[in-house]
Amino acid sequence: QVQLVETGGGLVQAGDSLRLSCAASGLTFRTYTMAWFRRAPGKGREFAAAISRGGNMYFADSVKDRFTISRVNIQNTVFLQMNSLKPEDTAVYYCAATVSFYSKDADAYNIWGQGTQVTVSS
Repeated sequence: QVQLVETGGGLVQAGDSLRLSCAASGLTFRTYTMAWFRRAPGKGREFAAAISRGGNMYFADSVKDRFTISRVNIQNTVFLQMNSLKPEDTAVYYCAATVSFYSKDADAYNIWGQGTQVTVSS
């Protein structure tokens, strides 16, 4: 059974940091491009960051220089380190996977986790 499980969300204050984790199972993790998307209240799903099979990283302009993405293939896990959090970062964060090349388009990803809530208070 293919599964992505996100953990690490929570309630923090503006300026704080959080690290999200996404544990994968049932797939050959090292062959997948991994990404984080988010959905803020009342808004559509938005690309946040991605990391390719080879470790190349991609970020949305809104999180660039504040967020970092990394992966540990031996642990089948991808991380999203979020620093200098802002209230506008409040969203449900989803982990996603694809065997294709990196894309900002959510439709390119066919495996999704259930999401973890991140709330940033001002």
